[in-house]
Amino acid sequence: MPDVEEEEVVEEEEVEEVTDLSDSDVVTKYQEASKIVNLALKGLVEMSVAGAKVIDLCQFGTTVIDTQATRLYTKKVKGVAVERGVAFPVCVSVNEIVCNHSPLASEELPPLENGDIVKIDLGCHIDGYISVAAHTLVVGASLSSAPDSEISTAAVAAYNAMLVAAHSITSGNTNVKVTKEVERISTNYGVNPISSVRMHQMKRFVIDGVKEVALKEPTPDELDEGEEKVPSCSFEQYEVYAIDVAVSTGDGKSRPGDLRTTVFKRNVEANYRLKMKASRYVLSEIDKNFPTLPFTMRHFENERMAKMGITECVSRGLLTPYPSLFERKGNHVAHFKCTVLLLPNGTTRVTGLDLPDYFTTEKETDEETKKILLEIEKLTKEREKRKAAKKKKKKKKKSTAQAAS
Repeated sequence: MPDVEEEEVVEEEEVEEVTDLSDSDVVTKYQEASKIVNLALKGLVEMSVAGAKVIDLCQFGTTVIDTQATRLYTKKVKGVAVERGVAFPVCVSVNEIVCNHSPLASEELPPLENGDIVKIDLGCHIDGYISVAAHTLVVGASLSSAPDSEISTAAVAAYNAMLVAAHSITSGNTNVKVTKEVERISTNYGVNPISSVRMHQMKRFVIDGVKEVALKEPTPDELDEGEEKVPSCSFEQYEVYAIDVAVSTGDGKSRPGDLRTTVFKRNVEANYRLKMKASRYVLSEIDKNFPTLPFTMRHFENERMAKMGITECVSRGLLTPYPSLFERKGNHVAHFKCTVLLLPNGTTRVTGLDLPDYFTTEKETDEETKKILLEIEKLTKEREKRKAAKKKKKKKKKSTAQAAS
């Protein structure tokens, strides 16, 4: 009987997808999401004038993010459309509201007035790669009509702390050292970090990764009251972080208020057979449209059904709420956030706007912070110089090619 030659079966090994900054395509997606975040933030700052409604600002920011994101990566990958759009709902928090205020159309607050302190917070993602930012402004303020000195000092403190923290998050450094930087700056300016706010590592479709940075170390009393100490960790090359700093002229302890919580995130590890029809509808919509990233109740057309369904989903642990937090009335809060990429050539800040020039303070920063800020300024100028030279070279090359043709 003749030998039968067996066919050799060759199994193709699945190539593991690279989802960190070691892949240039991933870097590009973070950068594109960052451009959209900055564009939306600039538009919202311009629209934050006396008479503007918070709900209109939230809807405007959402429209900008969704419209700009849908213009990118329109080709399907392996037959599947690339996900893109809002990564964190647009929140506009006024005066003593610290964060997470994104109201329903039926529960709008009074329009903005001159002198109101506005904190804008938002995020965008391209294919799950997230960029976020937050900014503080005072309605109607200018160099000739400067805001209260206390909010100005708080804003300068928060912004400088954000810059220094972003600069300090480098490969090999630790979260403990960054926390000490923020504490030192806050103490120097006489403000308190908001204890509930933390910086987070971000990964693909993960807005609040395991690695965290506290704005301050909890005191023994705070630990007894249930506040958790952030585990120590080191930063590594190719990671991405949200540098989130909020400070207060009060005690820094944010509190739940009487505003409805409208921002939630699906707890992907939890499952439960819901009883109410409204709850099952809501969960189905969430699993289909927001399986991993935060969303706002404004997404649901039927507001009444959404309110009913959300309640059971939260009570069963299926959703994590992001409540609107408050500082005591009369105290001022400043909030700034940016996104940084830990690349081989150093940490690069890709989102966030400049500090408004009407925020000034007579308080001098400490020598260590002053030294770091000067170094940041120098590095920024060098980066801008290289970018301009690269742009000029590209323009010259294009002109030469056109002349030759």
